[in-house]
Amino acid sequence: MKKVGVAILGLGVVGSGTYNMLTEHRQFYMDTQGVDVTVENVLELNRQKALALGVPESKIAANIAEICSNPDVDIVIEVMGGVEPAKTFVLSALNAGKSVVTSNKELFCKHSHELEKAAKKNSCGLFYEATCVGGVPVIRTLLDNLQGNRILSIMGIINGTTNYILTKMTDDGASYEKVLKEAQKLGYAEADPTADVEGFDAAYKLSILSSLAFHTKIPFSRIYREGITHITPDDIQYGKQLGYVLKLLAIGKNTEDGIEVRVHPTYIRSSHPLASVKDSYNAVYVTGDYVEDVMLYGRGAGARPTASAIVGDVLYCATHPTFAYSTFPNTEEADPSAKFIDNFKSAYYLRLNAHDKAGVLAKVSSIFSRHNISLAQMIQEDGGDGTCVPLVFITHRTKEKSIAKAVEDINSTADIAEVVSVIRVVS
Repeated sequence: MKKVGVAILGLGVVGSGTYNMLTEHRQFYMDTQGVDVTVENVLELNRQKALALGVPESKIAANIAEICSNPDVDIVIEVMGGVEPAKTFVLSALNAGKSVVTSNKELFCKHSHELEKAAKKNSCGLFYEATCVGGVPVIRTLLDNLQGNRILSIMGIINGTTNYILTKMTDDGASYEKVLKEAQKLGYAEADPTADVEGFDAAYKLSILSSLAFHTKIPFSRIYREGITHITPDDIQYGKQLGYVLKLLAIGKNTEDGIEVRVHPTYIRSSHPLASVKDSYNAVYVTGDYVEDVMLYGRGAGARPTASAIVGDVLYCATHPTFAYSTFPNTEEADPSAKFIDNFKSAYYLRLNAHDKAGVLAKVSSIFSRHNISLAQMIQEDGGDGTCVPLVFITHRTKEKSIAKAVEDINSTADIAEVVSVIRVVS
Protein backbone atom coordinates (compact mmCIF):
# COMPACT_ATOMS: atom_id res chain seq x y z
CA MET A 1 0.00 0.00 0.00
CA LYS A 2 1.25 3.46 -0.88
CA LYS A 3 2.38 5.50 2.14
CA VAL A 4 2.04 9.28 2.11
CA GLY A 5 3.41 11.51 4.86
CA VAL A 6 2.08 15.01 5.43
CA ALA A 7 3.10 18.01 7.51
CA ILE A 8 0.67 20.66 8.73
CA LEU A 9 1.79 24.28 9.09
CA GLY A 10 -0.42 25.83 11.77
CA LEU A 11 -2.90 24.24 14.18
CA GLY A 12 -5.54 26.92 14.32
CA VAL A 13 -9.19 26.16 13.68
CA VAL A 14 -8.61 24.77 10.18
CA GLY A 15 -5.29 23.09 10.97
CA SER A 16 -6.76 21.32 13.98
CA GLY A 17 -9.76 20.18 11.95
CA THR A 18 -7.44 18.85 9.27
CA TYR A 19 -5.31 16.95 11.80
CA ASN A 20 -8.43 15.39 13.32
CA MET A 21 -9.84 14.35 9.96
CA LEU A 22 -6.60 12.77 8.78
CA THR A 23 -6.06 10.81 11.98
CA GLU A 24 -9.69 9.77 12.52
CA HIS A 25 -10.16 8.62 8.90
CA ARG A 26 -6.75 7.01 8.36
CA GLN A 27 -8.12 3.47 8.11
CA PHE A 28 -11.03 4.67 5.97
CA TYR A 29 -8.59 6.11 3.42
CA MET A 30 -6.59 2.90 3.43
CA ASP A 31 -9.76 0.91 2.72
CA THR A 32 -11.26 3.21 0.09
CA GLN A 33 -8.35 5.08 -1.52
CA GLY A 34 -5.55 2.57 -1.13
CA VAL A 35 -3.20 5.03 0.57
CA ASP A 36 -1.91 5.23 4.12
CA VAL A 37 -1.78 8.95 4.99
CA THR A 38 0.09 9.81 8.18
CA VAL A 39 0.86 13.15 9.83
CA GLU A 40 4.64 13.14 10.12
CA ASN A 41 5.14 16.74 11.33
CA VAL A 42 3.29 19.78 12.55
CA LEU A 43 4.65 23.31 12.83
CA GLU A 44 2.98 25.12 15.71
CA LEU A 45 4.52 27.70 18.04
CA ASN A 46 2.16 26.71 20.87
CA ARG A 47 3.46 23.25 21.70
CA GLN A 48 0.78 22.74 24.35
CA LYS A 49 -1.92 23.22 21.72
CA ALA A 50 -0.30 20.52 19.59
CA LEU A 51 0.07 18.12 22.52
CA ALA A 52 -3.54 18.71 23.61
CA LEU A 53 -4.66 17.80 20.09
CA GLY A 54 -2.86 14.47 20.41
CA VAL A 55 0.22 15.23 18.32
CA PRO A 56 3.19 13.17 19.58
CA GLU A 57 5.95 15.44 20.84
CA SER A 58 8.42 13.88 18.41
CA LYS A 59 6.24 15.07 15.51
CA ILE A 60 6.29 18.78 16.52
CA ALA A 61 8.85 20.48 14.26
CA ALA A 62 10.99 23.33 15.49
CA ASN A 63 11.10 25.12 12.12
CA ILE A 64 10.27 24.79 8.43
CA ALA A 65 13.77 23.50 7.64
CA GLU A 66 13.12 20.43 9.77
CA ILE A 67 9.99 19.66 7.74
CA CYS A 68 11.70 20.30 4.40
CA SER A 69 14.53 17.91 5.28
CA ASN A 70 12.21 15.16 6.56
CA PRO A 71 12.22 12.39 3.90
CA ASP A 72 8.95 11.00 5.30
CA VAL A 73 7.04 14.20 4.39
CA ASP A 74 5.60 14.13 0.87
CA ILE A 75 2.91 16.82 1.17
CA VAL A 76 2.96 20.06 3.15
CA ILE A 77 -0.41 21.53 4.21
CA GLU A 78 -0.31 25.30 4.77
CA VAL A 79 -3.19 26.70 6.83
CA MET A 80 -1.47 29.64 8.52
CA GLY A 81 -3.15 32.49 6.65
CA GLY A 82 -1.63 35.81 5.63
CA VAL A 83 1.20 36.30 3.18
CA GLU A 84 4.25 36.01 5.42
CA PRO A 85 5.74 33.81 6.73
CA ALA A 86 3.38 31.50 4.81
CA LYS A 87 4.85 32.42 1.41
CA THR A 88 8.42 31.75 2.54
CA PHE A 89 7.42 28.43 4.10
CA VAL A 90 5.48 27.26 1.03
CA LEU A 91 8.30 28.17 -1.35
CA SER A 92 10.75 26.35 0.92
CA ALA A 93 8.58 23.23 0.80
CA LEU A 94 8.18 23.34 -2.98
CA ASN A 95 11.90 23.90 -3.49
CA ALA A 96 12.53 20.88 -1.28
CA GLY A 97 10.42 18.76 -3.61
CA LYS A 98 7.30 18.61 -1.42
CA SER A 99 3.84 19.05 -2.93
CA VAL A 100 1.73 21.71 -1.23
CA VAL A 101 -1.93 21.96 -0.28
CA THR A 102 -3.03 25.41 0.88
CA SER A 103 -6.18 27.11 2.15
CA ASN A 104 -4.58 30.56 2.02
CA LYS A 105 -6.69 32.64 -0.36
CA GLU A 106 -4.73 35.88 0.04
CA LEU A 107 -1.39 34.17 -0.54
CA PHE A 108 -2.63 32.21 -3.54
CA CYS A 109 -4.45 35.18 -5.06
CA LYS A 110 -1.43 37.48 -4.85
CA HIS A 111 1.45 35.06 -5.40
CA SER A 112 0.21 31.97 -7.25
CA HIS A 113 2.53 32.87 -10.15
CA GLU A 114 5.57 32.50 -7.88
CA LEU A 115 4.28 29.36 -6.17
CA GLU A 116 3.40 27.65 -9.45
CA LYS A 117 6.79 28.51 -10.95
CA ALA A 118 8.48 26.76 -8.01
CA ALA A 119 6.09 23.80 -8.23
CA LYS A 120 6.81 23.33 -11.95
CA LYS A 121 10.56 23.66 -11.47
CA ASN A 122 10.57 20.94 -8.81
CA SER A 123 7.86 18.72 -10.36
CA CYS A 124 5.57 19.21 -7.35
CA GLY A 125 1.83 19.46 -7.00
CA LEU A 126 0.14 22.69 -5.91
CA PHE A 127 -3.46 22.32 -4.71
CA TYR A 128 -5.81 25.02 -3.44
CA GLU A 129 -9.43 23.81 -3.29
CA ALA A 130 -9.75 25.14 0.25
CA THR A 131 -8.93 28.72 -0.77
CA CYS A 132 -12.45 29.24 -2.11
CA VAL A 133 -15.86 28.51 -0.58
CA GLY A 134 -14.83 26.12 2.21
CA GLY A 135 -16.05 22.59 1.65
CA VAL A 136 -17.84 23.35 -1.62
CA PRO A 137 -15.82 21.67 -4.43
CA VAL A 138 -15.97 24.55 -6.89
CA ILE A 139 -12.32 24.48 -7.98
CA ARG A 140 -12.32 20.75 -8.69
CA THR A 141 -15.59 21.23 -10.59
CA LEU A 142 -14.06 23.91 -12.80
CA LEU A 143 -10.86 21.91 -13.35
CA ASP A 144 -12.19 18.39 -13.79
CA ASN A 145 -15.90 18.51 -14.56
CA LEU A 146 -16.77 21.66 -16.50
CA GLN A 147 -13.54 21.98 -18.48
CA GLY A 148 -15.34 21.05 -21.70
CA ASN A 149 -17.42 24.22 -21.46
CA ARG A 150 -16.65 27.81 -22.19
CA ILE A 151 -17.63 29.40 -18.89
CA LEU A 152 -19.70 32.47 -19.64
CA SER A 153 -20.23 33.70 -16.10
CA ILE A 154 -19.62 32.89 -12.48
CA MET A 155 -21.65 34.52 -9.72
CA GLY A 156 -21.63 33.67 -6.07
CA ILE A 157 -22.08 34.31 -2.39
CA ILE A 158 -18.55 33.45 -1.35
CA ASN A 159 -18.14 35.12 2.04
CA GLY A 160 -20.02 33.62 4.96
CA THR A 161 -19.59 36.57 7.33
CA THR A 162 -21.30 39.10 5.08
CA ASN A 163 -24.01 36.65 4.12
CA TYR A 164 -24.77 36.06 7.80
CA ILE A 165 -24.92 39.82 8.44
CA LEU A 166 -27.20 40.54 5.47
CA THR A 167 -29.44 37.57 6.35
CA LYS A 168 -29.97 38.87 9.90
CA MET A 169 -30.58 42.40 8.64
CA THR A 170 -33.15 41.03 6.17
CA ASP A 171 -34.96 38.64 8.52
CA ASP A 172 -34.80 40.69 11.73
CA GLY A 173 -34.68 44.26 10.44
CA ALA A 174 -31.59 44.92 12.57
CA SER A 175 -28.93 47.50 11.80
CA TYR A 176 -25.55 46.63 10.32
CA GLU A 177 -23.75 47.73 13.48
CA LYS A 178 -25.91 45.55 15.75
CA VAL A 179 -25.60 42.43 13.59
CA LEU A 180 -21.83 42.90 13.20
CA LYS A 181 -21.38 42.85 16.97
CA GLU A 182 -23.51 39.71 17.17
CA ALA A 183 -21.45 38.08 14.41
CA GLN A 184 -18.25 38.89 16.27
CA LYS A 185 -19.58 37.33 19.48
CA LEU A 186 -20.53 34.17 17.59
CA GLY A 187 -17.12 33.95 15.92
CA TYR A 188 -18.45 34.58 12.40
CA ALA A 189 -16.64 37.92 12.18
CA GLU A 190 -13.13 38.84 13.28
CA ALA A 191 -12.38 41.59 15.79
CA ASP A 192 -11.20 43.54 12.74
CA PRO A 193 -13.83 42.56 10.14
CA THR A 194 -12.42 44.69 7.31
CA ALA A 195 -11.34 41.80 5.08
CA ASP A 196 -14.88 40.41 5.08
CA VAL A 197 -17.19 43.43 5.23
CA GLU A 198 -15.22 45.53 2.75
CA GLY A 199 -15.15 42.70 0.21
CA PHE A 200 -11.42 41.88 0.21
CA ASP A 201 -11.98 38.20 1.06
CA ALA A 202 -14.54 37.77 -1.71
CA ALA A 203 -12.31 39.61 -4.19
CA TYR A 204 -9.36 37.27 -3.45
CA LYS A 205 -11.62 34.30 -4.15
CA LEU A 206 -13.10 35.84 -7.29
CA SER A 207 -9.60 36.45 -8.63
CA ILE A 208 -8.81 32.74 -8.22
CA LEU A 209 -12.14 31.44 -9.53
CA SER A 210 -12.45 33.75 -12.53
CA SER A 211 -8.86 33.02 -13.60
CA LEU A 212 -9.74 29.32 -13.67
CA ALA A 213 -13.13 29.82 -15.30
CA PHE A 214 -11.95 32.17 -18.06
CA HIS A 215 -8.46 30.65 -18.63
CA THR A 216 -6.63 33.93 -18.19
CA LYS A 217 -5.01 35.65 -15.23
CA ILE A 218 -7.43 37.93 -13.37
CA PRO A 219 -5.31 39.89 -10.89
CA PHE A 220 -6.88 41.13 -7.66
CA SER A 221 -6.14 44.70 -8.80
CA ARG A 222 -8.59 44.31 -11.72
CA ILE A 223 -11.58 43.52 -9.51
CA TYR A 224 -14.03 46.27 -8.63
CA ARG A 225 -14.70 46.00 -4.90
CA GLU A 226 -17.35 47.51 -2.63
CA GLY A 227 -18.35 46.36 0.86
CA ILE A 228 -21.56 46.29 2.88
CA THR A 229 -20.82 48.85 5.60
CA HIS A 230 -23.15 51.45 4.06
CA ILE A 231 -26.17 49.12 3.80
CA THR A 232 -29.17 50.15 5.91
CA PRO A 233 -32.36 48.34 6.97
CA ASP A 234 -34.29 50.86 4.85
CA ASP A 235 -32.54 49.70 1.69
CA ILE A 236 -33.23 46.07 2.52
CA GLN A 237 -36.92 46.74 3.19
CA TYR A 238 -37.41 48.75 0.00
CA GLY A 239 -35.72 45.92 -1.90
CA LYS A 240 -38.23 43.49 -0.41
CA GLN A 241 -41.12 45.66 -1.58
CA LEU A 242 -39.73 45.57 -5.09
CA GLY A 243 -39.19 41.78 -5.04
CA TYR A 244 -35.45 41.65 -4.37
CA VAL A 245 -33.06 40.19 -1.79
CA LEU A 246 -29.75 41.88 -1.01
CA LYS A 247 -26.51 39.86 -1.12
CA LEU A 248 -22.80 40.58 -1.39
CA LEU A 249 -22.12 38.99 -4.76
CA ALA A 250 -18.91 38.17 -6.57
CA ILE A 251 -19.61 38.44 -10.30
CA GLY A 252 -17.41 37.45 -13.21
CA LYS A 253 -18.48 37.59 -16.86
CA ASN A 254 -16.60 36.64 -20.00
CA THR A 255 -18.28 38.37 -22.92
CA GLU A 256 -17.44 39.22 -26.51
CA ASP A 257 -16.69 42.77 -25.35
CA GLY A 258 -14.34 41.68 -22.58
CA ILE A 259 -14.14 40.50 -18.99
CA GLU A 260 -15.87 42.12 -16.04
CA VAL A 261 -15.10 41.15 -12.46
CA ARG A 262 -16.71 42.82 -9.47
CA VAL A 263 -17.65 42.34 -5.83
CA HIS A 264 -20.40 44.51 -4.36
CA PRO A 265 -23.80 44.45 -2.65
CA THR A 266 -26.38 43.34 -5.20
CA TYR A 267 -30.13 42.95 -5.34
CA ILE A 268 -31.26 39.67 -6.87
CA ARG A 269 -34.80 38.54 -7.58
CA SER A 270 -36.31 36.68 -4.63
CA SER A 271 -37.00 33.79 -7.04
CA HIS A 272 -33.31 33.37 -7.96
CA PRO A 273 -31.63 30.28 -6.40
CA LEU A 274 -28.96 32.47 -4.74
CA ALA A 275 -31.66 34.44 -2.89
CA SER A 276 -32.39 31.44 -0.65
CA VAL A 277 -28.74 31.05 0.47
CA LYS A 278 -28.81 32.23 4.08
CA ASP A 279 -26.63 32.69 7.16
CA SER A 280 -23.01 31.57 6.73
CA TYR A 281 -23.74 29.28 3.79
CA ASN A 282 -22.11 29.95 0.42
CA ALA A 283 -23.08 29.17 -3.15
CA VAL A 284 -21.55 29.57 -6.59
CA TYR A 285 -23.70 29.82 -9.73
CA VAL A 286 -21.81 28.92 -12.90
CA THR A 287 -23.08 29.26 -16.47
CA GLY A 288 -21.38 27.31 -19.25
CA ASP A 289 -22.12 27.39 -22.95
CA TYR A 290 -23.22 23.73 -23.03
CA VAL A 291 -24.04 22.81 -19.43
CA GLU A 292 -26.01 26.05 -18.95
CA ASP A 293 -26.60 26.74 -15.22
CA VAL A 294 -24.99 24.85 -12.31
CA MET A 295 -25.16 25.86 -8.64
CA LEU A 296 -22.87 24.53 -5.90
CA TYR A 297 -24.00 25.11 -2.31
CA GLY A 298 -22.62 24.41 1.15
CA ARG A 299 -20.67 25.60 4.15
CA GLY A 300 -18.20 28.27 3.10
CA ALA A 301 -15.93 28.17 6.14
CA GLY A 302 -15.24 26.43 9.43
CA ALA A 303 -12.94 23.70 10.67
CA ARG A 304 -14.72 20.68 9.25
CA PRO A 305 -15.84 21.96 5.81
CA THR A 306 -12.42 23.48 5.09
CA ALA A 307 -10.66 20.36 6.37
CA SER A 308 -12.81 18.38 3.92
CA ALA A 309 -11.46 20.44 1.02
CA ILE A 310 -7.86 20.17 2.25
CA VAL A 311 -7.98 16.42 2.77
CA GLY A 312 -9.66 16.02 -0.61
CA ASP A 313 -6.64 17.72 -2.17
CA VAL A 314 -4.24 15.54 -0.14
CA LEU A 315 -5.92 12.37 -1.38
CA TYR A 316 -6.07 13.66 -4.96
CA CYS A 317 -2.36 14.46 -4.81
CA ALA A 318 -1.59 11.06 -3.29
CA THR A 319 -3.50 9.14 -5.97
CA HIS A 320 -2.51 11.10 -9.08
CA PRO A 321 1.13 10.61 -10.10
CA THR A 322 1.21 13.55 -12.53
CA PHE A 323 0.40 17.16 -11.74
CA ALA A 324 -1.48 19.73 -13.79
CA TYR A 325 -0.85 23.46 -13.71
CA SER A 326 -2.64 26.56 -14.94
CA THR A 327 -4.19 26.45 -18.41
CA PHE A 328 -3.01 30.04 -18.97
CA PRO A 329 0.23 31.99 -18.50
CA ASN A 330 0.24 32.49 -14.72
CA THR A 331 1.95 35.85 -14.44
CA GLU A 332 1.71 38.60 -11.85
CA GLU A 333 -0.28 40.91 -14.12
CA ALA A 334 -3.04 40.20 -16.60
CA ASP A 335 -2.21 39.05 -20.10
CA PRO A 336 -1.79 42.20 -22.25
CA SER A 337 -4.31 40.80 -24.74
CA ALA A 338 -7.05 40.48 -22.10
CA LYS A 339 -9.66 43.23 -22.25
CA PHE A 340 -11.40 44.29 -19.03
CA ILE A 341 -14.68 46.16 -18.87
CA ASP A 342 -14.88 48.93 -16.26
CA ASN A 343 -17.98 50.66 -17.61
CA PHE A 344 -20.13 47.56 -17.23
CA LYS A 345 -23.90 47.37 -17.66
CA SER A 346 -26.34 46.68 -14.83
CA ALA A 347 -29.73 47.61 -13.53
CA TYR A 348 -29.55 49.94 -10.51
CA TYR A 349 -31.46 50.70 -7.33
CA LEU A 350 -31.36 54.35 -6.28
CA ARG A 351 -32.85 55.80 -3.10
CA LEU A 352 -33.24 59.57 -2.91
CA ASN A 353 -34.26 61.96 -0.18
CA ALA A 354 -36.41 64.25 -2.33
CA HIS A 355 -37.81 67.65 -1.41
CA ASP A 356 -41.56 67.34 -0.92
CA LYS A 357 -42.75 69.84 -3.48
CA ALA A 358 -44.16 69.95 -6.99
CA GLY A 359 -41.89 69.28 -9.93
CA VAL A 360 -39.16 67.32 -8.16
CA LEU A 361 -40.01 63.99 -9.76
CA ALA A 362 -40.13 65.60 -13.19
CA LYS A 363 -36.69 67.15 -12.68
CA VAL A 364 -35.20 63.85 -11.50
CA SER A 365 -36.78 62.05 -14.45
CA SER A 366 -35.32 64.66 -16.79
CA ILE A 367 -31.82 64.00 -15.46
CA PHE A 368 -32.27 60.26 -15.96
CA SER A 369 -33.50 60.86 -19.50
CA ARG A 370 -30.51 63.09 -20.29
CA HIS A 371 -28.21 60.19 -19.44
CA ASN A 372 -30.28 57.61 -21.37
CA ILE A 373 -31.47 55.89 -18.18
CA SER A 374 -34.94 54.38 -18.26
CA LEU A 375 -36.91 53.36 -15.17
CA ALA A 376 -38.42 49.94 -14.49
CA GLN A 377 -39.92 50.36 -10.99
CA MET A 378 -40.53 53.16 -8.52
CA ILE A 379 -41.71 53.74 -4.97
CA GLN A 380 -42.93 57.23 -4.07
CA GLU A 381 -44.08 57.77 -0.51
CA ASP A 382 -46.48 60.51 0.53
CA GLY A 383 -45.09 63.52 2.34
CA GLY A 384 -47.32 66.50 2.85
CA ASP A 385 -45.40 68.30 5.58
CA GLY A 386 -42.81 70.01 3.39
CA THR A 387 -39.94 67.79 4.51
CA CYS A 388 -37.88 65.37 2.42
CA VAL A 389 -39.49 62.12 1.35
CA PRO A 390 -37.96 58.94 -0.07
CA LEU A 391 -38.00 58.24 -3.78
CA VAL A 392 -36.86 54.77 -4.79
CA PHE A 393 -36.11 53.67 -8.36
CA ILE A 394 -35.04 50.51 -10.14
CA THR A 395 -33.58 51.30 -13.56
CA HIS A 396 -33.35 49.18 -16.65
CA ARG A 397 -29.84 48.02 -17.56
CA THR A 398 -27.54 50.94 -18.19
CA LYS A 399 -23.86 51.75 -17.97
CA GLU A 400 -22.00 52.35 -14.72
CA LYS A 401 -20.65 55.72 -15.83
CA SER A 402 -24.13 56.89 -16.87
CA ILE A 403 -25.44 56.22 -13.37
CA ALA A 404 -22.45 57.98 -11.80
CA LYS A 405 -23.05 61.09 -13.94
CA ALA A 406 -26.78 61.10 -13.17
CA VAL A 407 -26.10 60.83 -9.43
CA GLU A 408 -23.63 63.71 -9.68
CA ASP A 409 -26.19 65.87 -11.50
CA ILE A 410 -28.97 65.12 -9.00
CA ASN A 411 -26.75 65.91 -6.01
CA SER A 412 -25.51 69.15 -7.57
CA THR A 413 -28.97 70.49 -8.45
CA ALA A 414 -30.40 72.65 -5.69
CA ASP A 415 -33.82 71.95 -4.20
CA ILE A 416 -34.30 68.56 -5.89
CA ALA A 417 -32.94 65.66 -3.91
CA GLU A 418 -29.95 63.89 -2.40
CA VAL A 419 -28.98 60.41 -3.57
CA VAL A 420 -28.63 58.28 -0.44
CA SER A 421 -28.01 54.81 -1.88
CA VAL A 422 -26.90 53.29 -5.18
CA ILE A 423 -26.97 49.48 -5.37
CA ARG A 424 -26.58 47.31 -8.42
CA VAL A 425 -29.33 44.88 -9.45
CA VAL A 426 -29.19 41.49 -11.16
CA SER A 427 -32.48 41.33 -13.01
